[in-house]
Amino acid sequence: MAKVRSRFRVFSDEEWARIEPLLPSNEGHRGHPFGEHRKVVEGIAYRYRTGIPWRDLPREEYGPWQTVWKRHRRYAEDGTWDRVLTQILAEADAEGKIEWSVSVDATIARAHQHASNTTRPEQDTGGLLELQEFPVG
Repeated sequence: MAKVRSRFRVFSDEEWARIEPLLPSNEGHRGHPFGEHRKVVEGIAYRYRTGIPWRDLPREEYGPWQTVWKRHRRYAEDGTWDRVLTQILAEADAEGKIEWSVSVDATIARAHQHASNTTRPEQDTGGLLELQEFPVG
């Protein structure tokens, strides 16, 4: 039987089980405790997947957009997203799921000397031929 995923859900239960332990807990924090991590992280992923403004996040699915935005900002500042990415990449690499081949292109495309829109009156740019100006005589 195939699983039907909601358009508002980004992570499967298996994927969430790998991510959840990497997120900060409420322990040792004063003030209002974090709400449900999954709801907020799903909101962050949904926002990036769809490209919508934060204010347009469906409130029924993810709660107040301000909460989702603040949590995303906090996780970016405290390094949570970096730790999650590092751990997921390490697990994928250990399972042989990542190809670490890199292709480097060293092509150089030089612009013509007159391609710049700046003026250089003190510098001779050789504009006689390019500007179709020929000396008289």
